[in-house]
Amino acid sequence: MSPEALLLQPGVTEIFERILFIWAIRHPASGYVQGINDLVTPFFVVFICEHIEEDDADAADVSRVPADALHSVEADTFWCVSRLLDGIQDNYTFAQPGIQMKVRMLEELVSRIDEHVHRHLERHEVRYLQFAFRWMNNLLTRELPLRCAVRLWDTYQAEPEGFSRFHLYVCAAFLLSWRKEILEEGDFQELLLFLQNLPTAHWGDGDVSLLLAEAYRLKFAFADAPSHYKK
Repeated sequence: MSPEALLLQPGVTEIFERILFIWAIRHPASGYVQGINDLVTPFFVVFICEHIEEDDADAADVSRVPADALHSVEADTFWCVSRLLDGIQDNYTFAQPGIQMKVRMLEELVSRIDEHVHRHLERHEVRYLQFAFRWMNNLLTRELPLRCAVRLWDTYQAEPEGFSRFHLYVCAAFLLSWRKEILEEGDFQELLLFLQNLPTAHWGDGDVSLLLAEAYRLKFAFADAPSHYKK
């Protein structure tokens, strides 16, 4: 499932524009921040798939979907995105303090879980903001194939504070799943390039399930131990 062709269709572009415009008007403290559009995609694709016959959403012609159905998809998508953003709005206010804080928390968490990886990144002057900012800003929608992002978000929906708190442990598990490759890189440029373009194109449900299992393990080990966040 690849969303590029689907999202470039004029009808879909107009739906996204309306959703984001109305949300920005209703939330003047945030307005529109680059990356919010990525948070619309998983919801839209899930809802539009109820009204198309193609197995691959990328091949669907949205202009053939009845207008009433499209209006329902647009409304459902808007309210789901609004509900999601209500829980992480400080990620998208001026200077994005929520994301800054979460990246710092990720750095501290990784330093406790795997000091070797953390020191390796430090030694090569790779800053967590340089790769993890996007992970927090887009909730991994840019790092994973859409089918995997939908699977991941399904768990976030079921988990208390899934998009805010549990996402931190998923990001830690995601980073450390590439431990071997990270430690093999001995150059700043190559290391950063790898972290910004992780090879997940062929990931499937099994890979996401393993990622979530490790994230749950980290959560149970660290969530009730605030000292793990302190150096």
